[in-house]
Amino acid sequence: MSSSSINVYSEIGRLKKVLLHRPGRELENLMPEYLERLLFDDIPYLKKAQEEHDFFADIFRSMNIETVYLEDLVADSLANEDIKNQFIDEYIEEADIKERRESRILKEFFLSFKSNKEMVVKMMEGIRKSEINDYRGPRLADYLSNQYPFIIDPMPNLYFTRDPFATVGKGVTIHKMFTVTRNRETLFAKYIFNCNPKYKETKLYYDRCEKASLEGGDILVLNSEVVAVGISQRTNPNAIEKFASLLLTEDTAFKKVLAVDIPKTRAFMHLDTVFTMVDYDKFTIHPNIKSDINVYVLQRDIEGKISITEEKGTLEDILKKELHLDNVKLIKCGGNSVIDAAREQWNDGSNTLCIAPGEVIVYSRNYVTNEILQQEGIKVHTMPSSELSRGRGGPRCMSMPLIRENL
Repeated sequence: MSSSSINVYSEIGRLKKVLLHRPGRELENLMPEYLERLLFDDIPYLKKAQEEHDFFADIFRSMNIETVYLEDLVADSLANEDIKNQFIDEYIEEADIKERRESRILKEFFLSFKSNKEMVVKMMEGIRKSEINDYRGPRLADYLSNQYPFIIDPMPNLYFTRDPFATVGKGVTIHKMFTVTRNRETLFAKYIFNCNPKYKETKLYYDRCEKASLEGGDILVLNSEVVAVGISQRTNPNAIEKFASLLLTEDTAFKKVLAVDIPKTRAFMHLDTVFTMVDYDKFTIHPNIKSDINVYVLQRDIEGKISITEEKGTLEDILKKELHLDNVKLIKCGGNSVIDAAREQWNDGSNTLCIAPGEVIVYSRNYVTNEILQQEGIKVHTMPSSELSRGRGGPRCMSMPLIRENL
């Protein structure tokens, strides 16, 4: 592994390389009656969603930010036939296929693809029962099976590449996701960081086999010494403590993990849906979270054990103290309007992606918050989002930085 394969020591260092997933036919496998199962509130129109995502990628390319895609990294990880077979077997098992005959048919189906990339894309899309003619066998149970139309569920959340794994320093966390639906996504990360020639020796600070859930939208690298992690609907405090124990060692420069307690609701799904860093001393925040927030500091004591202390005071004061800043500006999503804040929070107005100090990518629809950001001296790149936003995630959710310049 090249020493520069992963390098993320802040939220705001100039972005050099980013991982994306362009939405595919997995979105066309969404059905109204199964939206809750697949964690969607609506069904995006794929053609328009892809156009919006291409616009997003073009912003990166226009700024010479290298853009790589999830399916390509996974496909490159399967060059060895033994690894490919192991990957297919594990994928089928995690899709909850229990019968030996069905597993055999599915494996033959996956091996029939001409390229690894085509196979991986199909795995992401899911498999309709209508796609494999001989899948239903002669058994009575097969004739009595329910009307659910999929052999294997689609993975429509994959375009939110922030969540299944996260980059921290020169290492990664591969996550145990909160829901079964999304936990299958982390299998792709497992093979990238175990088998891809560029990434297989990356340091691991959390693994998908852990019991407690941890998701990437809750992890913010505030600077080279401090990482914030949200205690959220989808990230368990036990996971944060385990992550801190692996991260805060003599082998890294990190000294503290700030565990930030946020409301456990879908509206406040992850820390980055209500709080992101946009400059050295500026942060976006949803106004409803300011007075309710509690912060706990995890660090190693003189005996080498993880100690936990509760920080008292306003969020501004806590950030100033922990990040050694003279001033902190919290920029409220929607400004001072309760109505604008609620509407733009629904469309991820606080979920900005910082691509350089004081420079962000945002959804164009959140025009109230975007104007406030500009008034605060932040350079704003807007992208269309009528369809992508239906997945309940913004520009930060849709991107996983692999390399940022050090500040």
